[in-house]
Amino acid sequence: MMNEQLELFEQKKKIWEQEVKSCSQRDYDFNTLSGEPLDLLYIPNEPDEDYLEKLGFPGQFPYTRGVHPNLYRGKLWTMRQFSGFGTPKETNERYHFLLKHGQTGLSVAFDMPTLMGYDPGHPFALGEVGKCGVSVASLKDMENLFDGINLGDISVSQTINGPSVILLAFYIAVAEKQGVPTEKLRGTLQNDILKEFIAQKEWIFPPEQSMRVITDMMHYCTEHLPKYNTISISGYHIREAGSTAAQELAFTLADGFTYVEYAMKAGMDVDSFAPRLSFFFNSHLDFFEEVAKFRAARRIWAKRMKNKYGAKNPRSWKLRFHTQTAGCSLTAQQPEINIARTAFQGLAAVMGGTQSLHTNSMDETLALPSAKAAEIALRTQQLIAYETGVPNVVDPLGGSWFIESLTDKMEEAAEKYFRQIDEFGGVIPAIEAGFFQREIAHAASDYQRKVDTKQRIVVGVNEFVKEDEIIDIPILEIGHEAEREQIEALKNLQSERNEDVVTNALRELSDACKSGENIMPPIIRAAKQYATLGEIVQAMKDVFGEWQETTAF
Repeated sequence: MMNEQLELFEQKKKIWEQEVKSCSQRDYDFNTLSGEPLDLLYIPNEPDEDYLEKLGFPGQFPYTRGVHPNLYRGKLWTMRQFSGFGTPKETNERYHFLLKHGQTGLSVAFDMPTLMGYDPGHPFALGEVGKCGVSVASLKDMENLFDGINLGDISVSQTINGPSVILLAFYIAVAEKQGVPTEKLRGTLQNDILKEFIAQKEWIFPPEQSMRVITDMMHYCTEHLPKYNTISISGYHIREAGSTAAQELAFTLADGFTYVEYAMKAGMDVDSFAPRLSFFFNSHLDFFEEVAKFRAARRIWAKRMKNKYGAKNPRSWKLRFHTQTAGCSLTAQQPEINIARTAFQGLAAVMGGTQSLHTNSMDETLALPSAKAAEIALRTQQLIAYETGVPNVVDPLGGSWFIESLTDKMEEAAEKYFRQIDEFGGVIPAIEAGFFQREIAHAASDYQRKVDTKQRIVVGVNEFVKEDEIIDIPILEIGHEAEREQIEALKNLQSERNEDVVTNALRELSDACKSGENIMPPIIRAAKQYATLGEIVQAMKDVFGEWQETTAF
């Protein structure tokens, strides 16, 4: 390293040391079990010429080594469990159970009718109400969902996309009823519609109209919900659809850059909204590849936000992310070993510097998690946090020849995909051309071929198989009672509300959709009058239309 670079390195190191001194630190023993003191950060004695450009210090550009100077010594990641089933009252009971057992944030799973914007009584909802998540069709349902839970005291993540603007309106209305100012609300709305077109397929409106909805929401939340993450740009479902780690990284970041570009095009200053963007990644079983993916993601985001989009606020450069362990890696065969799979994946997420983590339950490939399985999954996170010693050091794998090489290769693979997407004219034209869908399908097919030929071993599936296995773990069963209850509750709600007021509120929303004014205020007004999810969606569909995907092979 040349003298000038060495001098700059020492300057950056001193800045980092000062930042660490100003950070709070947990009252905890950060030594090894044998009592050996551990440094907070390990750096080379003689850093090479590109150390600052590629790695730097935690909390400093390009954030490869983390977005916080002292990471988990200051504060552990938020421990979430994705939960929701049946009626709002049933899910509310589960939330109180999880909070009592040490969970520090809530993550709401909605059922399929809610995800697709249908009320429980709609013909398309038949047989699906409350099955894969909680049924929420009105402000009343949202009130029941968070009964006894102060929204000013807890961070809540909502996994919803197509009708996310409506669920957020319900949430805001509940907070106001509780007396919680919107500026105090903390949490994350997934709200990543581009990922839906690419992988999960739960869209409602066409791409351009969907982007209008999102930019309106970003405008509103930037002004009224400054602590709320308006979009969780999600690679999780891209990976679950069969992508490689590099595809998950590239496609997710490309979606993120698209949201930035649309918001800027709508007249928003990049530093007014970018600090509240967050990400959601999958943590799969190739341990070191996953760690490298997380580190590369931070570096790519930081460089693009600073150099291409001109963000000046360092908070805009920081990629903050939630992680969920890989649901697609879980097996119905020998489900107890899913506990070990989840532990490895959770450990990779922590090694990679996640800000929030959800660990899947062992029974999720069979049904929604039972209370016992959810407790074991939460305990898995607590084991990582308090017994492994991993959180005691920032970026513990940083500097490894192997991990640094993998991180560089991840970045190179992502940049190659960015160039391909640019050739289509951007993410939306690439979606319309079926590019992402084909790439993911080819990757999934290639992986399945390797499993079929035993080039990849999946324990309990294509090797180490138990013949005539009987699954004897307890499974959570959701009956039809939830559907009947929700349909009845919806009928009662509609019979008690003022229909003229609801009709006027929905008309105002339609007018806003046509005129170009921000749609968030009229949606919130309609929600407060107890207009239902399906009614609000239909008012928007009447103006925006619906989307049919072009088939890609």
